Amino acid sequence: MRQDVLELRRFYATPLGRAVARLIGRKIGEAWGDIDGLDVLGLGYALPLMTETVARRRIAAMPAAQGVEVWPCDAPNLSCLVDDAALPFPNALFERVVALHALEESDHPGELLREISRVLAPTGRVIVAATARHGLWADAESTPFGHGRPFSRRQLETLLSEAELQPIGWTRVLYAPPLQNAHRWAAAFERVGARLWPPFAGVILMEAGKQTFAAIPKGVRQRVRATPVFQPAPITRGMSLAA
Repeated sequence: MRQDVLELRRFYATPLGRAVARLIGRKIGEAWGDIDGLDVLGLGYALPLMTETVARRRIAAMPAAQGVEVWPCDAPNLSCLVDDAALPFPNALFERVVALHALEESDHPGELLREISRVLAPTGRVIVAATARHGLWADAESTPFGHGRPFSRRQLETLLSEAELQPIGWTRVLYAPPLQNAHRWAAAFERVGARLWPPFAGVILMEAGKQTFAAIPKGVRQRVRATPVFQPAPITRGMSLAA
């Protein structure tokens, strides 16, 4: 059962929640640069990463079992309830998709990723943020990351590939312990943790694009693995999903 949208909203209103959004948003900004003029979909509960976007079109799609939050508060509503196995959007509509708190509690994560593939433009990019199986946050039930099913990097790669999405790059984030006071030292934990204990990060971020198919000899299987850093998307301007 998915967490209620009110629980998610309360967490991201705390100092720790805001620090988490900044850290994840910074990594996404490094990967994508400027999204000015693009169409962006936030899936799951991606509002903390979308508040500062300057995209041409912004839509926050929230699973029906979770509930929806009206967003933004000072402009026409851009959020909606969706069936995460049947998104109500045309094919190839979005150039960027970010999924946060989307996979872990989905009953059908493979179908959700196939829907992302369907609505993603041919040159589009998706970044999936998922709780890391071996990270400290996977057992932190006081946070949104302590619910549902955590993933390893290889599990994410396999799910994306099966949904006809080609993994491009990956990284880890969230080395601070899941304690409210930890937000004060979150940036320091990121610097030290990435060097000293990388497997214990709380979240894996994996970027993928639409698969391109070529003639492959019969009986030959190809497996594409993501590289351990995000690769810049093919855009000439610079972008950040979160300040």
